[in-house]
Amino acid sequence: MSSPQSGYDLAWVEERLGYHFQDPGLLEQALTHSSFAHEQEQKVTDKNVCPTNGESSVYLVQSHYERLEFLGDAVVDLVIGHLLMQQFPEAEEGELTQYRARLVNESGLAELALELNLDQVILLGKGEDSTGGRKKPSILASGYEAVVAAVYLDGGYETAFRLIEQHFQARLLRLSETETIQDAKTRFQELVQAKHKVAPSYRVIQEKGPDHNKQFQVVLLVAGRELGRAWGKSKKEAERKAAEAAIKTLLEE
Repeated sequence: MSSPQSGYDLAWVEERLGYHFQDPGLLEQALTHSSFAHEQEQKVTDKNVCPTNGESSVYLVQSHYERLEFLGDAVVDLVIGHLLMQQFPEAEEGELTQYRARLVNESGLAELALELNLDQVILLGKGEDSTGGRKKPSILASGYEAVVAAVYLDGGYETAFRLIEQHFQARLLRLSETETIQDAKTRFQELVQAKHKVAPSYRVIQEKGPDHNKQFQVVLLVAGRELGRAWGKSKKEAERKAAEAAIKTLLEE
């Protein structure tokens, strides 16, 4: 996808988001940092100062994204909470809270903003821009939340839900794989330590396929005895499957 023709192109941002705004003003506000708004406010104030008494006349105030950021934070939390409850139907409240914290944090939201190239179009004051504000995680994360709020206000909850779901799809999948792997390996380790008082070990014994589609075979050993063996598209997946197989072996014994 091409870059914006200038530093500020709403149509380009809409293309990146996959959403067309009925009220472009909401998107414009979502991309305006307070430093830029205050800079514009000062310009208008200076322009309207009376030359005789020095008093300023009424001036316009440029809107910035802080109010939208407040709303977007709540919308992201709600949608991610919903998605996590669907993905982990047996998880307790504490687990779900931990999962959400791992997904919805300043670093993660800043990464999403960079993936959407919001750093290229956020309006910053000259001082903030010159000191690297365009790459600051706090500004990027806030900008992402503000854009989500703008979509929510313009297109409704279902539109915002689909947008967030799309943005977090890969992260949710990675989280699911990580938790599944951890669950199987943890369960097996608890079982084997209770029964044999030793720690299990995992060993890759075979690889096959090209680099872009490689598969791994892992064997799980306890005190030199093989209890599980499995193939997987990654070493972690193979370890999980081997652990699941070993759990069945232990339970049968």
